[in-house]
Amino acid sequence: MVRKILSYIQQYKKYVFIGPIFVVLEVICELSMPLLMARIVDIGIANMDLTYIWHIGIIMIVLAVAAIVFGSVNIICTSISSQGFAANIRQSLFYKIQTFSFANIDRFSTASLVTRLTNDVNVLQNTLMMSLRLLIRAPIMLVCALILAVSINGQLALILMFALPILAVAIVIIMKRGNKLYAVMQKKIDGLNSTVQENLIAIRVVKSFVRMVFEKTKFKKSNDELMQAAMKASNNIIIIMPIMMLVLNGATLAVIWFGGKMVGTQVLGTGELMGFISYIMQIMISLMMIAMIFLFLSRAKACGERVLEVLETQPDIQDASIMQIEQVLDSKVRGKVEFCNVSFKYATEGAGDAVLQDVSFVAEPGEVIGIIGGTGTGKSTLVNLIPRFYDVTSGKVQVDDVDVRDYPLAALRQKIGMVLQNNVLFSGTIAENLRWGNPKATDEEIREICKDAQIDDFISSLPEQYESHVEQGGTNFSGGQKQRLCIARAMLKKPEILILDDSTSAVDSATESKIRESFYHNFSHTTVFIIAQRIMSVRSADKIIVFDDGKIVGFGTHEELLLSNSIYREIITSQQEEVSA
Repeated sequence: MVRKILSYIQQYKKYVFIGPIFVVLEVICELSMPLLMARIVDIGIANMDLTYIWHIGIIMIVLAVAAIVFGSVNIICTSISSQGFAANIRQSLFYKIQTFSFANIDRFSTASLVTRLTNDVNVLQNTLMMSLRLLIRAPIMLVCALILAVSINGQLALILMFALPILAVAIVIIMKRGNKLYAVMQKKIDGLNSTVQENLIAIRVVKSFVRMVFEKTKFKKSNDELMQAAMKASNNIIIIMPIMMLVLNGATLAVIWFGGKMVGTQVLGTGELMGFISYIMQIMISLMMIAMIFLFLSRAKACGERVLEVLETQPDIQDASIMQIEQVLDSKVRGKVEFCNVSFKYATEGAGDAVLQDVSFVAEPGEVIGIIGGTGTGKSTLVNLIPRFYDVTSGKVQVDDVDVRDYPLAALRQKIGMVLQNNVLFSGTIAENLRWGNPKATDEEIREICKDAQIDDFISSLPEQYESHVEQGGTNFSGGQKQRLCIARAMLKKPEILILDDSTSAVDSATESKIRESFYHNFSHTTVFIIAQRIMSVRSADKIIVFDDGKIVGFGTHEELLLSNSIYREIITSQQEEVSA
């Protein structure tokens, strides 16, 4: 895992190698201080030699300034490498997610993917930054300080032989506990993000149903679970601090006790004892740094596994091979769609009922196909198979007599315009949103399409017209206005296949009728699929598909279905009763 994660730092290798050099230089400067201080005490002060004291003092000042410079250079190098490392991982994660099918995204959940892109990557970034400085500095400081302590007095250094193993055992035990605790904590962050995301997206629904108290309780539960998980992880860190301080203070007291006796018998100088105590402190502080880094590494391990899980996931939808692409390029673009014994279920492994069962039909180029049926009968799933948002479980879907799995994804989806149930607009201007359908569209083309989508009059009434600002999600427009803008965006693409998934539900009947008329007059060569709840939305279609429980139970014109299909007649009757009521 470490090798795979660190591969994202390749372009910053020079900073990774330069940084430790300056850490070593900084450590040398710092380790020289106790020795020089010992000389001032044992030689300069003992002999009242002011010149010697000034001489050593100036050297210490120079070394201190040098240590600051070396430390600053190291911090710059580690910052560049860690920030670049995190940027590379975020970019790779985002690019990977763009290749995911809807099924991949469903498996991870949007909230979890956001956490991995932000929180998990930040943990890896901070761990790398600390490691490049402290994980190199601390061991060097530990070893060098230990050597210098032994050089001052070997007998006194034996005290460390008792202290160090105790600390090492404590670090190993706490690290093992930390791995599981941090993995749980990251999952709780996913849960909290999911709760927040769901609440903010559906805030209007929450307020309209007066569910604020329920949502507060739901958030409190997720927040408390995260707090409990974080406290357990924090307590794991807290445990090590008293242990370290106990060992550190015990070792220091032992050194002062035995060292004081050595000073009394003149076996050890006062300055040497002071220097030895300084090295003891540096050894213990280095151990504490190493312990903290290992604890960070425990959390980074959990985050790294979550990041790699995304990076190593193979998209369910694979692009076509070169041979298949050549076959597709030779095919003529017409807009014919054919379903051949298609079955589909979302749970591709294990249990799960089929959403579609043995679906077969043909939509000829230029036909308008209406799709109607009860909620949850598989209508949206059906049209999602055409652009390969999901792949069929069995059977095949063909566009222009070529299996959609043989198309390059970009080429297939370029043929298709879609207006989904959730009308999504992006922050920017109206014109920028519309040009998602065709980046090269002229202002005149945009205006003509908007007239077909029955939205031009509204846009023209705005002070800035097509340059009017769109808030994120289009929150400054009504539902009907957003639907018509999304329809215009799809129409501007001038696709061979246009799919409208219940996309006129917020539009009045008269406006909807005008939009349908534009399909017949201005998009006569485009195959149009219209999913609707209202019979009036599909009755003029060339063919109507009646769906029930994932199966086609009727296929024909409005007149044919009236005569032959009881479910179609029931839908008409129920809607007439609703209108009359």
